Amino acid sequence: MYTTRPNLAVRADLQGSAPSRLQRLRLFGPAFVAAIAYVDPGNVATNMAAGSKYGYLLVWVVVAANLMACLVQYLSAKLGLVTGQSLPEALRDRLPRRGRLAYWAQAELVAMATDLAEVLGGAIALYLLFDLPLLVGGLITGLVSTGLLALQSRRGQQPFERVVIGLLVVIAVGFFAGLFIAPPSVSATTNGLIPRFDGTGSVLLAAGMLGATVMPHAVYLHSALARDRHGRPTGSRRGLLSATKYDVGMAMLVAGAVNLAMLLVAAASLQGTDSGGSLQETYEAVGSHLGTAVAVLFAVGLLASGFASTAVGCYAGAVIMGGLLRRRISLIVRRLITLVPAIALLAVGADPTQALIISQVVLSFGIPFALVPLVALTSRRSVMGSYANRRVVTAAASLVTVVIIALNVALIYLTVSGAA
Repeated sequence: MYTTRPNLAVRADLQGSAPSRLQRLRLFGPAFVAAIAYVDPGNVATNMAAGSKYGYLLVWVVVAANLMACLVQYLSAKLGLVTGQSLPEALRDRLPRRGRLAYWAQAELVAMATDLAEVLGGAIALYLLFDLPLLVGGLITGLVSTGLLALQSRRGQQPFERVVIGLLVVIAVGFFAGLFIAPPSVSATTNGLIPRFDGTGSVLLAAGMLGATVMPHAVYLHSALARDRHGRPTGSRRGLLSATKYDVGMAMLVAGAVNLAMLLVAAASLQGTDSGGSLQETYEAVGSHLGTAVAVLFAVGLLASGFASTAVGCYAGAVIMGGLLRRRISLIVRRLITLVPAIALLAVGADPTQALIISQVVLSFGIPFALVPLVALTSRRSVMGSYANRRVVTAAASLVTVVIIALNVALIYLTVSGAA
């Protein structure tokens, strides 16, 4: 079961009316689940590496990526609310059978790469906290995420949302702690808002940061989350879309602040320490420069990130399969199947940091397949009616898509060529 009964009472109040603050709060949730994708272990690795290697240079990338994510996630939610379809469902109705199968194959590969990174992140966190073998940590991460998915299957979407939001709070605390011990330079942070690079290495990291922020599975998932939470209104959707803007805005503000905190902690305390090579090295550097307590909070934040993001990633995979193929399998069964690649890599002793990097490259391949159809569909009056994007929104979304694709092409090229 991947749906839940829409909040009809609140939804009815929003038909054609401006939502009150209380109504907005009652409708919060779907965007915060999608936002977990923006604070996953891939984000931790890239942001901490950026701060430790280049200081405040790439602050502008975090801010720009978050602004891009706001627009992308709102369009995804808007598609689900207006059409009553998730993005995979909308594509299923518009693709021939072979095209649909090929599209599903690449989307499934991206979902599995996402899951790989997140399970590895949880395993590394358990190793840092309790010195557990990575294989055992991966199994525990899989078990916890299975429990989260069981909650969603049995209790519905809203209890699942509350647990995920709770984990998001833990993540925020874990990565904000270092800012209180070693506050960043205000002037250097402000200067970091000026877009610029410092060699191919900074371009590679910027592309990795963006690839770890705007993630394909979050785009697919959010359209389903919004639809399943609120259903498809029969009258005006203006009020509901207005409330959704606040949901997306607040969720992306929290996720963006956490990402910025990661980079600023590394820039203020770890720059020049060569601590960006792996999450283990970053943890050790945090402990050396900021104290054991902050290092423990860092590891706890990473653990919560791994637990929450792997559950959300698996949920997204189910949405992709159900939407494109009209086939559904139990979320728990799916969790067990997609856990296999990560566990296999850990069992053979693969380098988890290298596996994380490779997973980010795979994610980069999938971004155009999510963003291009999203912008195209939400811009068509034949699909969205009077809620189709205005020209300025279409232009902005198209520019965002071009920038994201260009940086991810750079990420793939630089990684494969070894230029960085």
